[in-house]
Parts: sequence; structure tokens; C-alpha cells
Amino acid sequence: MPRAQKKGAGITDPRRVAGTVNQKAVQKKEAREVRRMFKPLREVWMNVAIKKVDTHEGRTVKALLDSRAMGLFMSKGLAQKGGYKLIKLDRPLQVRNVNGTRNSGGAITHEVEANMFYKGHVERVRMDVCELGKTNVILGMPWLAAHNPEIDWEKGEVRMTRCPPLCGKVVRIKGKKEIREDEKKIVR
Repeated sequence: MPRAQKKGAGITDPRRVAGTVNQKAVQKKEAREVRRMFKPLREVWMNVAIKKVDTHEGRTVKALLDSRAMGLFMSKGLAQKGGYKLIKLDRPLQVRNVNGTRNSGGAITHEVEANMFYKGHVERVRMDVCELGKTNVILGMPWLAAHNPEIDWEKGEVRMTRCPPLCGKVVRIKGKKEIREDEKKIVR
């Protein structure tokens, strides 16, 4: 009897088909994982509002999350254009770029104190003022370690779900004074 006419000829075993389909799906998934591993990590930016402590005037800017940066930084241009109060440091701080070269703006001589807002997250920050090129604000490792945000590096999404107790969740204005939600009991 020829093979084609054997019992069940022409009918494919469903287990073999399912196995082949599943195997192809697994191979595609593995290929995606390998591409993801070798794809460079994207930059993650947050739209944050930076407001002056005294007048509450401010603006929304893009802040770069950078785990290689060892501080919080505001560009000289933003500090000057925004009219933020510059606080002189006791001594200058030498700053180096990621590639190891000295920063073109020289040493850091001033810092800015401001209120930063991001999707219901509120905090008082001190940022060193230096030359950042086209970047307005950099939130470095100290900020990342303190807040431990959930970061989806593929989508560029940041969720503030693990903030320390010092971060206020909601701020309301009473006269010209900001009051964090956790301070309401004290003010009343």
C-alpha cells in the first residue's frame, strides 16, 4: 500500500501542528528579546513644572533622568531666563561631562531652590546650576535613589509609586504659602 493511502493520510496530527506553531511563536519571542537586549536604552524624559519658592512662578520643562549624573542640575540658561534666585555655594564644584571632559561652563558656583511638580508628586529640590547644552534639567542618581520611581524604559513612562514620606502628594496655596497635604494638620 502506498504511503499516501495509509490510514489517516492527508489528515495532519493536531499535536504536531500545535507544536510547530508554538515553536515558531517561541522563536519569534526569543528573537524579540534578543533585539531588546542589544537595543540601546532609550532616554527617559519627564515633563516637570519647576516653580520659584518665593513667587510660585514657573514653567514646565523636560527633565532628563540620568543614572550616571551624581546630582540634580538646572541649566544656566533656564535659571537666568526663568529668573530663579541663585544661591552662591561656599566653594565651587568641579564638574565633568559623561565623556570625562571638563564642562564648558566651568565649575558650579550656584544652586537653585525650587518646587518641582510631576503628576501629583510635589517636592522641594535644590539643583546645581551649570551648562547643560540643550537640556534644561537633569535628575540624577541621588533623586532616582531617593524616589525609586517605576520606569518603563521602552515606553519612556515614569510612575511615582514609591516616594519617601517627605514628598507631598498634593499642594494647595494658602495666601502665598504652599501647604503640603501632610502639613494641613499643623497649619490649622
